[in-house]
Amino acid sequence: MAKQIETVINTDPQDTTATSAAKPESAPDPFDLDGLRLDQSFVETAGVRKLLNTVHVGKPNPQDFVRIRPERKFRETFAIIELKEDREFYVLQRDIARELPGEFFLATLFTCINRQNVLRLVPVKLPGPDGRVNDWHRSLMDGVEAAMRGWVRIKANMNLGAYEIFEATGTFPDPVWPDETFKALLRIAFRDRVVDQIDHPLIKRLRGLG
Repeated sequence: MAKQIETVINTDPQDTTATSAAKPESAPDPFDLDGLRLDQSFVETAGVRKLLNTVHVGKPNPQDFVRIRPERKFRETFAIIELKEDREFYVLQRDIARELPGEFFLATLFTCINRQNVLRLVPVKLPGPDGRVNDWHRSLMDGVEAAMRGWVRIKANMNLGAYEIFEATGTFPDPVWPDETFKALLRIAFRDRVVDQIDHPLIKRLRGLG
């Protein structure tokens, strides 16, 4: 006959030999940084969408590797006035531009992004009425075209009188472009800087009236 093995559990409350070696665990620190800090991946997957509320206008930072969005619908040509002292660009409606010959230049605005996902619109001037293209404008356009194919730096060389183009030797992933349309980017970039009336404050300023 098989022997029956019994397990006897000591329920004597006076016997503490079984639990005397166990020590209570300390409570977790609610301010432990490892449990509090949020990384970018959490933000991207937590149902939060970062709003795009700033788009700069101007040439890329010479230290930045940039890309240019190659699709035709993400660039357009406009009449533009640049206030160099204020580092501001204004875009003119077509009918207003006709009233202001000699006050603006024609430029194509290209959609640009750097490695930190900061967007800007890069103006590249078109040839003047005589059809001549200077080295600055030509070399900037060369840099824009190169940035459509890969990551590049576009840096002014004052001694050369043109922009130099440096291609990235490392392998960078393709940029992640935002969902906004070019019109939406334009609206953000030129907020309060669209000249749509002949008595616009900018026009008064250029004519010495305000």
